[in-house]
Amino acid sequence: MKPWVRILATIGWTFAFLVPVAYVCAWAIEGHYEVPLEAGSFRFERPWAALLLVAAPLVWLARAWLHHDHAPRILLSRTGDLAKVARGGLRLWAAPALVGMRVVAVLLLVLGLMGPQSIHARDSAEIEGIDMVLTLDVSLSMQAGDIQPNRFEAMQDVVDDFIRRRPNDRMGAVVFGRDAYTLLPLTTDKEALRGMIAELELGMVDGRGTAIGNALGTALNRLRRSEAESRVVILLTDGDSNSGNVSPDQAAEFARTMGVRVYTILMGQDESARVQAGTDVFGRPLWDRGNFPINPELMQRLAERTGGESFVASDRRGLEQSFHSILDRLERSEIEDTGRVYGELFPALVVPALALMVLELLLASLWLRRWP
Repeated sequence: MKPWVRILATIGWTFAFLVPVAYVCAWAIEGHYEVPLEAGSFRFERPWAALLLVAAPLVWLARAWLHHDHAPRILLSRTGDLAKVARGGLRLWAAPALVGMRVVAVLLLVLGLMGPQSIHARDSAEIEGIDMVLTLDVSLSMQAGDIQPNRFEAMQDVVDDFIRRRPNDRMGAVVFGRDAYTLLPLTTDKEALRGMIAELELGMVDGRGTAIGNALGTALNRLRRSEAESRVVILLTDGDSNSGNVSPDQAAEFARTMGVRVYTILMGQDESARVQAGTDVFGRPLWDRGNFPINPELMQRLAERTGGESFVASDRRGLEQSFHSILDRLERSEIEDTGRVYGELFPALVVPALALMVLELLLASLWLRRWP
C-alpha cells in the first residue's frame, strides 16, 4: 500500500470509529444521565487538561507513520509477485483500523480527564429556614476556665452542634476581638461553616479587646441583602464592649431599623474567673485568677431594643440551653437556595475508550497480527 493511500485509509478508519462512538457517548449522557447536550447543562472541572488533546494527533503520527516505517521487514529478492498478491487483501485494508481505534480511545480518555460534569441548578428551589449570623467572641478572655474545658472550646463545641441541628437555615459567621471580621458570609454549606469554626484558634485575631459594636455592624452588613422574613444575629460574648469605632447602642439601632433581631448570650459566672497560666513539670495545668469585666445590662438592652432576648450561660449546660431557647422562639421563612449540584459524566467517555482499546488489542493479537 502506497504511503498516501495508507494515510487516507487511517483517516477514514478514524472517522469511521469516531462517529458511532460519539453517538454512543451522546446517547449515554442524554439517556442514562439525563443531561441535555447544551452549553449550560454541563461543565469541565479541569478544562486545562484539554492541552492533552495534542496526544491524539501524536498517536496518529506515531502509529500510522513512524511505527509503520520502522517495523521489521523480510528482505526478498523478488517482491513484485508478492505485492500483487497482497494488493487487494482485506487484512491489508483493515490494518489502519488499529490506529483509528487508538486515536479515538485517546481522545475519549483526554475528554474524561477534563472532568465532564452535569450541572443541576436549583435557581428557584425554596426551603424553609432563617438567615442568621453567628457573632463569636474570640478575645483572650475566652480562655477562662469557668466553663469546661474553657469558654472558647465550649463555644466551638456547642456552636458546632447548633449548626448541625439547623440543616435548612442559611448561616454566616463573624468573629471579633479588638475588631470584627467576617469568617464566612451567608451560606447553606454547613460543612464549610463547621470546618472553619473548628479551625479557629485564640490569637488568630487581635484579642486585646472586645468590639461588640463593630461585631454587630459587621454581622448586619452580611444580612443587608437578605430577603428572608426572619433575620437574626446571635451574639456570643463574655465581656463588656471596650474597643471599636461603633458603639453597641448605635449598632442596635441599625438592627432595629433593618428589622434584625439580636439574641445575646453572655458567657461566664462573674468578672473573676480562673485562667490557665501554664503547666507544671508533670504537664498538669497551673491556674490563676483573671478579672474580666462583664456588662449584662448592655446585653439585655441590645436584645430588648431589637426584639430579641438575652441569656446568661454560667456553665456548659446553660450555654447549650441558651442556643436551644433561641431557636424555639424563631419562626421559619422561605429562603432561596441558589446552589448547584454537579454530577460526574466521565464514565460515558472512559468506558467506550476502554472498549476500543480492548478491541484493538484483540485484533492486533489475532486477525490483524503482523508477521514478522
